[in-house]
Amino acid sequence: MNILLLNHYAGSPKLGMEYRPYYLAKEWVNLGHAVTIVAATHSHIRQKNRIQDATIEREEIDGIQYIWIKTPQYSGNGIGRIKNMFAYVKTLFFNALQLSNELKPDVVIASSTYPSDNYVARKIAKKSNAKFLYEVHDLWPLSPMELGGMSKYHPFIILMQHSEDFAYKHCDAVISMLPVTKDHMKSRGLNLKKWYYIPNGVKLSEWETPLSLNQGTIKSITEFKQGFKNTIAYAGTFGVANALDSFVLSAKSKTDTAFFLIGKGPEKDHLLSLIKKEQLQNVFILEAVQKEEIPALLNEFDFLYIGLQKQALFRFGISPNKLIDYMMASKPIIQAIEAGNNVVKEANCGVDIEPENPKAIVESIEFLEKMQAEDLKQLGVNGHKFVLQNHDYRILAKKFISVLESL
Repeated sequence: MNILLLNHYAGSPKLGMEYRPYYLAKEWVNLGHAVTIVAATHSHIRQKNRIQDATIEREEIDGIQYIWIKTPQYSGNGIGRIKNMFAYVKTLFFNALQLSNELKPDVVIASSTYPSDNYVARKIAKKSNAKFLYEVHDLWPLSPMELGGMSKYHPFIILMQHSEDFAYKHCDAVISMLPVTKDHMKSRGLNLKKWYYIPNGVKLSEWETPLSLNQGTIKSITEFKQGFKNTIAYAGTFGVANALDSFVLSAKSKTDTAFFLIGKGPEKDHLLSLIKKEQLQNVFILEAVQKEEIPALLNEFDFLYIGLQKQALFRFGISPNKLIDYMMASKPIIQAIEAGNNVVKEANCGVDIEPENPKAIVESIEFLEKMQAEDLKQLGVNGHKFVLQNHDYRILAKKFISVLESL
């Protein structure tokens, strides 16, 4: 089977996020399929962006053919990002016929978070007599409307809404990464016989042979741990949506615990200022580590924390990669998220609390402290087992192929 995946933000081991397209494609190649990923050169979520002069360049990575479309640089979620999106879609549109003739795909998957690439995906699929799938990461245009406050009458939102509705009307199947989207998609015209759920996953080999944690980070953690009863860590992006203020402020009344934040993001300076303002001596911010170091990093802490703002948008469910990593680390998890699904509760791998509530974080740490060692260990075992059964990319890739073969 020839699979063509259109994903603006698709990354690679060398460039970084996002990893899902690469991991699925790698498994598909292992299963004997040919896979081409069409991605943009610049993305705000990459650790490193590709530099190229030509509008289109090709590269083979681990048996996967990448086609890179040159797009302008940007930062934030303003007009620069919109220009970047349209540059990608425009180049795709004008090269659709060539891609169809060259690749002769059996399946075309639109997977760029925003839905505008569905127009091109269907055009290529129709020309190639191929199946057309829409893979939904986040619900657009609901995401910029509910998280960004954009009006439904904004020209950009109107265009995104038309793109979403177009996809549901014309696709052969929808692959939703969010588990509670059926009602919304049905309201926008999707025949629910076309709906399938395939969440984010994990590459088990990265946990079987992890990279050792760099000496600088080990030294810092070891030094900061001294004198504290236990440790709790957040590892990921420092963004507004992650609601890290409540995590930091909970340290004020839990001074026997060392609180760690490891990562980077736009809220880092704010968090440093908050720590300084509150004169917190038990909160430590460390630089992000390489993805391959994550298993070794998470192993350094007693408890792991994940939180999100209270947002109605999360009613459709969530599938955060960091939560899967936490569960793979076999550590008790404190989750401060209100969403349509609750993996921590389903897997019985930690404590689920109200979002943005420092007092609840303190109480959850104290609850875990009172547990017997064997019971704490069992929470970690539960999470690890759940991931192996439900989030192994080898299993998810086969499930995806099963959907394709059933169409």
